[in-house]
Amino acid sequence: MQRHARKAEKSLPKPPDEAALRETALAHLARFAATEAGLARVLSRRIDRWARAAGEAGLAPEIIDSALRAAREAVPRVVAAMRGAGAVDDAAFAESRARRLIRQGKSRRAALAHLAGKGVDAALAARLLPADPASDLAAACAYLRRRRLPPFGPGGRDRALASLARGGFSRDVAERALDLEQAHAEALVEALRRG
Repeated sequence: MQRHARKAEKSLPKPPDEAALRETALAHLARFAATEAGLARVLSRRIDRWARAAGEAGLAPEIIDSALRAAREAVPRVVAAMRGAGAVDDAAFAESRARRLIRQGKSRRAALAHLAGKGVDAALAARLLPADPASDLAAACAYLRRRRLPPFGPGGRDRALASLARGGFSRDVAERALDLEQAHAEALVEALRRG
């Protein structure tokens, strides 16, 4: 029985210290853009996975608690180090993501919600996504085109209005988009893509 317990302890990775969390952060940032809040969530999940595995392996609860405390205290330092190195830049992330979301046909409201979910400051997001009726109309056209709704495809006006409402577009913008001729709507989408 003791032999089995020792084997379980050996197969358990060591607790995530600051160096291990820094490696996790670098590996994540090498693959994905992230905000400071998003990176902190990734590191917290890494810590939680270790704690679950340690508990299942039968590691003493006081050892797990001590390691958890130390790891959680290291997270802000690792995030600050990544920010200092330029690997995490909330403003650059928000600017890039906001442009992409609007080009994809997301409403301003949906884009703001997405950025908030990623941990972008509300004031920064609002500055990057100013209320612009022309941009909203072009985004609504891109949305309709992607879903092959009028004026880009068949379908009823009510169905298209409902879809646009679910996408976060105002009724005014939705009706204006649906009233456009396909060629004009297509031109708005192309202008949106060009930036």
